[in-house]
Amino acid sequence: MIFQHEHILHTKQFSREDIEHICKTAKDMEDIILHKKPGWQLQGKIMASLFYEPSTRTRMSFESAMKRLWWEVITVSDSDGSSLSKWESIEDNAIINAMYSDILVMRHPEARSVMRTADVVTVPVINAWDGANQHPTQALLDVYTILKEKGSLDNLHITLVGDLKYGRTTHSLVFLMGLFQNVSFTFIAPEELKIPKKVTEFLDEKNIPYTETDSYTNGIKQADVLYVTRMQRERFTDISEYERLKDSFILTKEVLAKWKKDVIIMHPLPRVNEVDYEVDALPNAAFFRQAWNGIPVRMALLYLLLK
Repeated sequence: MIFQHEHILHTKQFSREDIEHICKTAKDMEDIILHKKPGWQLQGKIMASLFYEPSTRTRMSFESAMKRLWWEVITVSDSDGSSLSKWESIEDNAIINAMYSDILVMRHPEARSVMRTADVVTVPVINAWDGANQHPTQALLDVYTILKEKGSLDNLHITLVGDLKYGRTTHSLVFLMGLFQNVSFTFIAPEELKIPKKVTEFLDEKNIPYTETDSYTNGIKQADVLYVTRMQRERFTDISEYERLKDSFILTKEVLAKWKKDVIIMHPLPRVNEVDYEVDALPNAAFFRQAWNGIPVRMALLYLLLK
């Protein structure tokens, strides 16, 4: 299958066939990592790692992915280290960065900043999170994790819990999993942090069943996948509201004992207190495996865009 995409900007650009192709390529990349096979080389390729907002997993896994393919990385770690701090426009900054590299991976706090970059450059651009918009590569590694853990992407009930208003990873995951058959959702959140209308409208349009609740007990009964998110303090304008809501949903072994035994537990990380550390030892706690899966998935995306 030929990969048809010039950039990776949002999850709605993908078809089911695209997702299956990315997952198959990611599995090939795992073989390179785990069996220490030679990388799939494209000699002389350089990735510009442009992170104008803090990141650990996304940035490090992209840079690890590039180096595991035996390619090179140049880095901007924050806006203060670039000419954006001198009021250079996003467009001018993008053109310069594209001159020095073969692909741009960009995180920026301003919504649509990555799309604006893609509009003015001639190299591929990957959205590593842009403001209040999507996080497509996180959603792709989440889907790959579900496939590895459950063996299929069809016939699943996915429960998402926590900050669903600001949790962009949850929005992106719903858009991708909506491509598969007999998938349904439960959204667990306090009223103030409910899943946005843009997500429920998508589900309504696709006739995908979902329920909303503020009860852990009511929301987890049918879950095959439990996707936990933190309350994002940095997204609250009223810190007192954060303090009031931050302990709304805390996952413990006691809570899990009431659930289906084969539910897998996912989290995009970082966590604060929403998953108790005692959960880590459970065999169905997949969140660290999920984080590792970012390497082969991002290797696959780099390869497919650059080959």
